[in-house]
Amino acid sequence: MKWLALVVFGAGIVAGAAYYLSRVGSEKNSVLEAPPAWVIAAQSSESAHPAQVIARKQDHIQASGGQASVELKAPAAAESTNTKLDIAAVRQAVDALTSPAVGYAQKRAVWKKLKENGGLEQAIHELEQRVSSDSNSAENVAVLGHAYIQKCGTISDVREQGILAMQADKLFDTALNLDPSNWEARFTKAVALSYWPPNMGKGEEVLQQFTTLIQQQETQPPQPEFAESYVWLGEQYQKAGRNADAQSVWERGAFLFPGNDSLKGKLASLR
Repeated sequence: MKWLALVVFGAGIVAGAAYYLSRVGSEKNSVLEAPPAWVIAAQSSESAHPAQVIARKQDHIQASGGQASVELKAPAAAESTNTKLDIAAVRQAVDALTSPAVGYAQKRAVWKKLKENGGLEQAIHELEQRVSSDSNSAENVAVLGHAYIQKCGTISDVREQGILAMQADKLFDTALNLDPSNWEARFTKAVALSYWPPNMGKGEEVLQQFTTLIQQQETQPPQPEFAESYVWLGEQYQKAGRNADAQSVWERGAFLFPGNDSLKGKLASLR
């Protein structure tokens, strides 16, 4: 039974995180922040090694609101047999992931590039070192948990996924104890809990986590990803047969985020 719960939780947190990562930031009216400094080109001379070029900023961002691309490069095969990213590139990527000043949509792009360029394990190692040296940093702890979730999506062993997912959940709890307003930690934890089977009795905790998240959001400047909390809380109410509460939450979200297509769709489905 313990092993089964581990697998269920692992599958849930992976599915939830994957669904969220594919959904957040997709709204047409989302406004992306200017790229952080580490995204800008770092090459200072023609002789610079390719691994020193951490990222290049596009000459301009497309008029449709597209985000500047981020390119992490490993050393050329002809020059080195080591395919790992330059440690400076990894550290700067981790700096971006743990920075409150970097937007969530941009962080998603950084995670994607790290995975594409084989830098995820290095990033995890860097984060583990940072947490070890400073266990009081809620951002470092939360991002390490997120890194474990990212790793879950790259492996197929369900037991290993479950172990990583449980470790991630503990890290989210630690991050929330350090900083109860850490959005990423609370959101990802709530999404993961929502995938537990009904007989595991997590429904009320899921509702409470999303309710707390929304209460915290509404005291802060709005961010595009905040709309998802209303979508998910309404879905949990609907799952519990509380359709009036679901409608109320979605209406509140649509009022605050009128350009969010998911909220529009939820309200349209009630008509």
